[in-house]
Amino acid sequence: MPHSRKTLAVLVLLSVLVAVVGTLPVWANTQDADNKTTVQLTEDQKKELAALHKDILAKKKELISKYVEYGVISKEKGEKIISRLEKRYERLEQNGFVPHWEKCKKKGSH
Repeated sequence: MPHSRKTLAVLVLLSVLVAVVGTLPVWANTQDADNKTTVQLTEDQKKELAALHKDILAKKKELISKYVEYGVISKEKGEKIISRLEKRYERLEQNGFVPHWEKCKKKGSH
């Protein structure tokens, strides 16, 4: 049983990580009064952010895969979630890793 406790502890830790990362948009403020982006990142900053986002994406995929493995969610649902995560990363990459929060605000999710 210690192995299952360890696995549960890892899942709880990863869930907390996902929850914390999910709140980052609330903390960031890169728009002026007209909701236009005012920050221009350097190439080094973009590379650093890309690496962080890739690490987060990999951990989220790992977490979703574990939920599928343990039967918490179906394989199809897991694949759909992973696809959305990958699309979100692609949008960030296209935007030079400067997120556009106003879209989230319009949907009421933040």
